[in-house]
Amino acid sequence: MNATIHRRPLLAAALALAAAPAAWAQPAWPNRPLRVIVPFAPGGPADGLARMLGEQVLGPKLGQPVVVENRAGAGGVIGTAAAAQANDGHTLLFGSISMTIVPHLQAQSIGYDVLEDFTPLAQIASTPFLLVVPAASPFRDVRALVAAAKADPRSLSAANSGYGTLSHMTAELFNRQAGTNLEPVVYRGEGVLMPDLLGGQLDLGFLTLSTLLPHLRAGTLRALAVAGATRLPELPEVPTLAEAGFPGVEVDGWQAMFAPRGTPPGAVQRLSAILAEAMARPDIRNRITSFGAVPASRSNAEFAAMVPAEYKLWGALVKERNIRVE
Repeated sequence: MNATIHRRPLLAAALALAAAPAAWAQPAWPNRPLRVIVPFAPGGPADGLARMLGEQVLGPKLGQPVVVENRAGAGGVIGTAAAAQANDGHTLLFGSISMTIVPHLQAQSIGYDVLEDFTPLAQIASTPFLLVVPAASPFRDVRALVAAAKADPRSLSAANSGYGTLSHMTAELFNRQAGTNLEPVVYRGEGVLMPDLLGGQLDLGFLTLSTLLPHLRAGTLRALAVAGATRLPELPEVPTLAEAGFPGVEVDGWQAMFAPRGTPPGAVQRLSAILAEAMARPDIRNRITSFGAVPASRSNAEFAAMVPAEYKLWGALVKERNIRVE
């Protein structure tokens, strides 16, 4: 019996020694440059934000170069699929709210599952949306616009920046909540539609603050409401849609960093902590503002919980409104 008791510590020590080389052999993370895939074209806000984070946050904190790779196309599907399939532990995705919308609009598989193949690390920025009309429009508040839309269905044209974009989907969410049928007019970007909106050929649009602000300040467009949870510091007099009497339309054009499946758990925790620390830095928040975006205020945990909720919201809306792929 005593012999057995004495052997147990020896056996435990032998097992520990045998396992030690395997533990020592695991390389530190990161052990090579990191890649951040941006599923949009170079030069836009997403590209600028990703490069800023790489140069000023991730690179210095992790001690490795950070390479931004633009993989644009198919509403972000091409770049997101590339990130999902990387599986190298050193690739990240700088994604956006389109990740929770586009999958519901595709007739066939897009090659990844947003909820299963990615771990949300941190929200970085938001892009506010507003409901605007031309300066010559007779509508001075949301209730008057809704009354006219209900009196003559599909008589009012709602410009959007592309099929399936947040601009389009916000108008559809508004239709559902307000009981209207605004006629969607699809353009390829906000810059393309702006001359027609300014000229009065279009009745309204749900568009981004960064695009609208110069026109609102010049008085060539009128903002009726903010399509978000709170009023904007730049336009404190403009109510939210909820304040205007139409709750349930609270959109947030978020941009965020994700880790694809295959990223080591320790790396995920480290990245989340680094990004959370960065989002509290005034210099980083000021840089985000310089890109025409609003620095995120949600914690990493809050954002991680929001992603599946939004995925469910947009999926239900696509089905309810019978929004089809075009």
